Amino acid sequence: MREHPKSRHHTGLVTPIRRAVLAVFGVAVLSGCAGEQSALAPAGPFAQAPHDLILIVMGIAAAVLVFVQALIIYSVVKFRTRKDDDGSLPKQVHGNTRLEILWTIIPAVILAVIAAPTVQLVFQTMDEPDDEFMTVQVIGHRWWFEYYYPDYDIYTANELAIPAGTPVRLEMRSGDPGHAQDRAVIHSFWVPRLAGKQDMLPNHTTYLNIQADEPGRFIGQCAEYCGLSHVNMRARVEALSAQDFDAWVAKQQTAAVVPTAGTLQAQGRDLFHNLGDRQACATCHQVWEGDSQRRPAVGPDLTHLMSRKEFIGAIENLDEPTLRQWLKDPDSIKPMQYETNGIGMPNLNLTEGELDALVAYLLTLG
Repeated sequence: MREHPKSRHHTGLVTPIRRAVLAVFGVAVLSGCAGEQSALAPAGPFAQAPHDLILIVMGIAAAVLVFVQALIIYSVVKFRTRKDDDGSLPKQVHGNTRLEILWTIIPAVILAVIAAPTVQLVFQTMDEPDDEFMTVQVIGHRWWFEYYYPDYDIYTANELAIPAGTPVRLEMRSGDPGHAQDRAVIHSFWVPRLAGKQDMLPNHTTYLNIQADEPGRFIGQCAEYCGLSHVNMRARVEALSAQDFDAWVAKQQTAAVVPTAGTLQAQGRDLFHNLGDRQACATCHQVWEGDSQRRPAVGPDLTHLMSRKEFIGAIENLDEPTLRQWLKDPDSIKPMQYETNGIGMPNLNLTEGELDALVAYLLTLG
């Protein structure tokens, strides 16, 4: 019999489609095992505790799976159809009160065993640590994280510097109360190797404890959809030795150096504060020069911009070419629909000369 042409065509399509689906599924599964953001590679006590609980729950779940599958296999083998069957059904257990009570109690006990350490862990990650700790206020904006160190009066963005071996208590909220668009959005702060994730709510403070046992660099992100550039809202935690952290604090507490008059950098500083009929950079960003009070701004504090390794919501390395492209065309790097929503980085339509001067000035903010 000849095979119908449509059958050959259909068979030929099924295999590539199946392979594509399996490939996509495989990539999705493997991406969840990324080492830099893996919750299975804890780097501190507040990540270690959830990791240990995950292993316990997985062990219990695996035991339940094996038990249930063994019962299924036993039932399939024991009660399979045989040649000499007389057609009668095996003994039924429906309505057996003792069995129903038993298989109701067992799951309840398992859930209770899991619930007790889970609830305890939830409070442990939010309560004040037992040891001496440092406080950092975290503010989620669209689409970047702002950090304020009340003990040192330091504002910074995207990169959270902490001393290794010291518990850090994060006091978190979403948005600046002065900006209605920020208040309407929920963010979620998550650095998997240092702690679980915690939502950041408008007009409400939530808490999260983190700690890195050793110096290192840890990747995180916003884990709650918050608008167009949610995927571009990332975070970095830089755990420093005690000596390096003290040096970082000292540097962050110094004012920015004013460029010498008549230089390209000085011209860039003038443009930073005045772009004529266009919105000046200083409208949204502060560069603290010691002659005014440090204050939170609409955009990130740029006083020590070049001390950071990343910028633009921690999605790009901070170097001169990327900085220039960001000033020239922000949407080419991070789409934010500024003209529609009035949030994010606007395109200032800078000339090449203005770009040269602004970039030269920003590079001095180390």
